[in-house]
Amino acid sequence: MRTYNEKVSIYHGMVSTIALNLASNFFPIFAISILGATNYQVGLISSLPPLIALVTTIPAAILLNRLEQQRKTVAMSVFWARIMFLLLAGVVFIQTTYQAWAFLIIVALMNIPGTISTIGWQTFISGMINEERRGAFFSDRNRLLTIVGMITTLIIGILMKKQTEHAAAYQLLFIIAFLFGLLEVYFLLKHKEEPKPKSSKAEKNSSMDWSIFRDQGYKWFLITALCFNFSWQMAWGIFNIYNVKYAHATILWISIFSVGSQLVQIFSFPLWRKWAEDKSNTLMLVWVATGMATAPFLTVLSTNLVYLTFVQMTSGFFVSGTTLLLFNLLLEKSPKEKRTYCITTYNVLLSFVAFIAPQIGIWLLEVTGIQKSMGISSILRFMSALVFLLMYIKFNNKKNQGIWENSFEK
Repeated sequence: MRTYNEKVSIYHGMVSTIALNLASNFFPIFAISILGATNYQVGLISSLPPLIALVTTIPAAILLNRLEQQRKTVAMSVFWARIMFLLLAGVVFIQTTYQAWAFLIIVALMNIPGTISTIGWQTFISGMINEERRGAFFSDRNRLLTIVGMITTLIIGILMKKQTEHAAAYQLLFIIAFLFGLLEVYFLLKHKEEPKPKSSKAEKNSSMDWSIFRDQGYKWFLITALCFNFSWQMAWGIFNIYNVKYAHATILWISIFSVGSQLVQIFSFPLWRKWAEDKSNTLMLVWVATGMATAPFLTVLSTNLVYLTFVQMTSGFFVSGTTLLLFNLLLEKSPKEKRTYCITTYNVLLSFVAFIAPQIGIWLLEVTGIQKSMGISSILRFMSALVFLLMYIKFNNKKNQGIWENSFEK
């Protein structure tokens, strides 16, 4: 039986998914087809937002940590982020020479309020969902949101299949996305949040608790998660360029790629949850990273759009594991009393990785070509799986040693 906050969180997630699917899913094809963006600029679509998040995360965390309730601040941050969709709709009225750069600046600035809302949501939702309910709730929530995202993307693809070269079609998407953003704000404000106990003056003035780096579980999580995210995000810009410039995918085909991936995710979320509960989040992430390693290599084998849809579907199976398990592992390895600091630190470091990784990917593309750059990405993803395996072995050995010592004492 779902609690009130769980239900509201699902409604919020649904409208948020629709808003983002209407807009951000089509940023690369809009930039390439309408604004004439270069490969470097396409790479910046993935890199600039994390750079802004990098410099915003710590001030955002300090702000949120001082608040007794975070709901209203998170809601207003979402509101300002979604207003940026309206600015994106107006980019085509700027002088052609500056359109792509104006687009990139707006996308980057969108992440100032976006960072505040992300950290705030992660913190207050983790406090609202009981630990024993966490795996089941996030699995169900992710599956429902994926269904909504799949339906939305499919409808957009069908309606816009002949509109790839028409700027007005993208403008309409951005405006509708803004309207769904208003619904996001409404459902965020509907959450029932218990005020945090008032902190002491010393606690409020503290911007960081460095003791989190002495926690072995959290420290290992940072190492493994950042290695994986680097190898994962390095190929994002390359995938966008390959699909549009090499495979000549239209909006319809981009939508079909997304729908194929999401369809598999719908059925695989419960599987990853079950496997993680039976084994562990860490062990399952070994398999997730290994599976993700196949995607770049398989993609460049053909430009056939049906084949690429199949690759996206196989990739979707492992993406669902990534989405569910990484967040669960973050909460699992973060000491409860220092969770805000742990989440903040992870987001800061993740933003740094997310900034440099796509740039390195685009640099590899320019230097080595599409085939070799994708091959290198596959190798690095597989190496990140080995890092997860090392973490699993280390903590599994500690657990077994603890059981043995307890048995010996008895």
